[in-house]
Amino acid sequence: MNQDKPIRVLVAGLGNMGRSHALAYHNNPGFEIVGLVNRSTPKLEPELQGYKIHPDFTTALAELKPDLCSINTYSDSHADYAVAALEAGCNVFVEKPLATTVADAESVVAAAKKAGRKLVIGYILRHHPSWTRLIEEARKLGPPYVFRMNLNQQSSGPTWATHKSLMRTTSPIVDCGVHYVDVMCQITDARAVEVRGMGLRLSDEIAADMYNYGQLQVLFEDGSVGWYEAGWGPMISETAFFVKDVMSPKGAVSIVMDPNAKSDDIDTHTKTSVIRLHTAETGPDGKFIRPDQDMRMTGEPGHQALCDLEQAFMLRAIREDLNLDRHMADAVASLRICLAADESVRTGQPVRL
Repeated sequence: MNQDKPIRVLVAGLGNMGRSHALAYHNNPGFEIVGLVNRSTPKLEPELQGYKIHPDFTTALAELKPDLCSINTYSDSHADYAVAALEAGCNVFVEKPLATTVADAESVVAAAKKAGRKLVIGYILRHHPSWTRLIEEARKLGPPYVFRMNLNQQSSGPTWATHKSLMRTTSPIVDCGVHYVDVMCQITDARAVEVRGMGLRLSDEIAADMYNYGQLQVLFEDGSVGWYEAGWGPMISETAFFVKDVMSPKGAVSIVMDPNAKSDDIDTHTKTSVIRLHTAETGPDGKFIRPDQDMRMTGEPGHQALCDLEQAFMLRAIREDLNLDRHMADAVASLRICLAADESVRTGQPVRL
């Protein structure tokens, strides 16, 4: 591929993430948008209004022959679209979760390897300087770890409508959980061995077999344990809605959230405010040797800036031929854990991995 020639990209799905990624391609001279795909005609940002919207992905893929397909549709179409694009010789960016089953996720990875094309999964926190710092500080403490994480969202109006749409295919602990389980896996490097889950349907507005509140527990081979909690809807409490905390025998590292933050503000989900490092070491008098250290994360990227960073990584992956084997394996691993939790919610039994 000509290194100077822009990468021709087809963007499928124009919800919140799809529009943000489309803006990232529009503003990056390394890309050229050749078309957008959406079943309906949504209200778009002024920068995106000049691009043609195609109603059908397969037809647009065949007609436009892009170099890259950016797949930001609902989860149940991720695997089919990604495999079709890879088999057509395209590189692929796909929003998380990679698929709705582990077998489908593995088939996408296999298709990428067979085609010799790049597959990047939308783990946005991997491009966030504060989250990479949190992982780095936690790894310095050393295992075994306790991971305590949640992201509850008190949603109403359009946000609740979006959540209900997502829950047609994916529960909150799978949709959001893959991010935070991925963080746990990056910190420990140990294999998950058992997953437990519980959940509850708190609204008549969702299917009888879906739940809008859930919690998972995961046990790792090195003795580390973790939990993740997610709830969506107008009934969800905003008390302690954002907990990101890692403990080990040597201390703890935590994200301290702005007390005035709102749970349905998308920038809240990534902005960290302060990372607090606590060291467990005590002196002869039994008192702590050093006070907690607050690392202020000023000038953090907002949601759109993170999408820009994510697509800059996609560009690098293609142009510099980056090895993405670990990236793809990690995406499957975190999905496997979250889907096991969903299975545990539905069966009432722990799942051994």
